[in-house]
Amino acid sequence: MRLLGDRGLAAPCEEVTAFDEDLARLVEDMFATMYAAGGVGLAANQVGVPLRVFVYDCPDDEDRRHLGHVVNPRLVATDGPVIRGPEGCLSVPGIEAGTPRYDEAVVEGVRLDGSPVTVRGTGFFARCLQHECDHLDGGLYLDHLTGLRQWRALRAARRAGLSPAPAGAPAPALGRVG
Repeated sequence: MRLLGDRGLAAPCEEVTAFDEDLARLVEDMFATMYAAGGVGLAANQVGVPLRVFVYDCPDDEDRRHLGHVVNPRLVATDGPVIRGPEGCLSVPGIEAGTPRYDEAVVEGVRLDGSPVTVRGTGFFARCLQHECDHLDGGLYLDHLTGLRQWRALRAARRAGLSPAPAGAPAPALGRVG
């Protein structure tokens, strides 16, 4: 798992162009990694692969399970009120913060076979969709924090041995394999 400070998390991911066995294996491996880490979503760059792919197994606020993957996803719509809710990240382990997100989100992309898919989410699942799309654009939930919330989250990250890399500086060797 790539951790806060790894340059791969800060770079936008590339579009997938090869829909082959390697892609299918990547998605399968990402599900295994997500489950092993206890997450509800995982973006490919979190496991060191700079491609626009994410997987999810996430409930919504009505406790309905949403399970799937999206290749070349684009967040095409957000709506509803902006709700500040608890958010964490497998790349920033153990640190949660109240993060503002829209209550509704729509993501468009394709499946492993290249067929189009539209994923609509509300509540916690909408938060997950926005979070994973942020990853693929080189962002983290910490980027949505301001003021005291941001300061506390970054302080907790530093205390845990994690730190965002300063601009132009080499990223610290924080990544763990597996």
